[in-house]
Amino acid sequence: MTSDRETLAAVHAALESSPRLDLHAQPIDLAIDGENLIMEGEVASVAAKKLALEAAAAVPGVAGIIDRLRVKPAQPMGDGQIRDLLRDAYLQEPAFRELVLAVSIKGEWTTVQEPADVIRGTIEIEVSDGVVTLNGEVTGLGLKRLAGVLAWWVPGSRDVVNGLVVTPEQADNDFEMADAVRLAVEKDPYVNASQIRIGARGGVIRLQGLVPTESEKEMAEADAWYVFGVDKVVNELEVHA
Repeated sequence: MTSDRETLAAVHAALESSPRLDLHAQPIDLAIDGENLIMEGEVASVAAKKLALEAAAAVPGVAGIIDRLRVKPAQPMGDGQIRDLLRDAYLQEPAFRELVLAVSIKGEWTTVQEPADVIRGTIEIEVSDGVVTLNGEVTGLGLKRLAGVLAWWVPGSRDVVNGLVVTPEQADNDFEMADAVRLAVEKDPYVNASQIRIGARGGVIRLQGLVPTESEKEMAEADAWYVFGVDKVVNELEVHA
């Protein structure tokens, strides 16, 4: 039977071998709590966070993971500013016009949008220490994923816990995943998505085609990582000015 010390050493070795992680600049604290591995620290990107969790989960002896990893924010912000920016983004999103939107302010819930006619779901927004938590019900995986992407786009967000329930329950598939990534890339005002092709297979997204700048190549990849359920992104975009 593998000891806790051996499991922790194996996880640390797996993290060290990941090219997207720099444990010297941004260390990850590891601990065992019963059958679960606790991972805590601040990483450079959503990609680094997801890859760290995936690498740890693959280590023999890791039965479950308590995820306390946070992403370094693009711009430090207070919880109120993050909440207000996300509220405004949701209010401006046409796909959310038939949703009830509510925000938590100092523990009190305030409804900021309540459709007069058709109501197709609810999104509740709560922000604590830079972590955005989304709860409620929506009618499709696409809405759930779009809500998560918009939350990640707020520069101060350190993590997004997407607890939205899809009702009625909807089976996921590669087409749904690719469509969600395509929507995110097309909505990104900083990415020219006209020549980007997106494929999906088993949680792996492949980006192909042309973009005019290196920064747009990086932003398109980031948009794919922001989508709920994406485990890996293969970025084969070529830069042609």
